[in-house]
Amino acid sequence: MDIKGVSAIVTGGASGIGAAVARMLAARGAKVVVADLQEEKGNALAKEIGGAYCKVDVTNTQDIINATEMAKSMGPVRVLVNSAGIGWAQRTVGKDGTYESAANLDAFKKVIAINLVGSFDCIRIVGTAMSTTEPLANGERGAIVNIASVAAYDGQIGQASYSASKGGVVGMTLPIARDLSAIGVRVNTVAPGLIDTPIYGQ
Repeated sequence: MDIKGVSAIVTGGASGIGAAVARMLAARGAKVVVADLQEEKGNALAKEIGGAYCKVDVTNTQDIINATEMAKSMGPVRVLVNSAGIGWAQRTVGKDGTYESAANLDAFKKVIAINLVGSFDCIRIVGTAMSTTEPLANGERGAIVNIASVAAYDGQIGQASYSASKGGVVGMTLPIARDLSAIGVRVNTVAPGLIDTPIYGQ
């Protein structure tokens, strides 16, 4: 797909893989919306690449809609990259045998909410915008790429929530891809290995 002049949304776009993707898309002519909670970094990157910054918490549907509307004002929405994510090590059972020392369930739910549910919410909202975008000559309307992780396939001790969330992203990709193929939107997921990004304590 020729992305020159189209708008692209990159969640988690202010740092790490998301920032690298935002720069690459801009270098190829896309108008990028950096969708992230990190205002200072997000604004700086948007200025650097000639894009726009939108403060987005991917667990907040209205934030996602705001970013989508911003992208629509910049050009036809044809690209979404879901790169927003969190993760931290947490043992399932504590060392002292008390229920209180077991894994924090709220922390587990937060990782699932951001990495998995947030990705799906972005897909359904941005996908809706793509469905109303004029198709290209080949019938294609857009492309969605999710950033999962090798942990989806080979999680380590302490990665239960992270692996579950990324495994969920991998698992939902094919049914969503089959679903959105009817409107000319491609959906793919990549599963990177270890990369020096803030999630690993950069």
